[in-house]
Amino acid sequence: MDKRLLDILVCPVSKAALVWHADRNELWCKVSRLAYPVRDGIPVMLEEEARPLTEDELKA
Repeated sequence: MDKRLLDILVCPVSKAALVWHADRNELWCKVSRLAYPVRDGIPVMLEEEARPLTEDELKA
């Protein structure tokens, strides 16, 4: 994930910063408890496409 892109992207729900998880190919927002997929290098920043983070993921 390009650091410049990551610096400007925020969660569309909470407006909080996102954390890149390369192993899952996702951007995580712990505030909204959502993980946004990155497909073909493009972040899909739609709430409908996000999955809820598990309690274990939130603790990590």
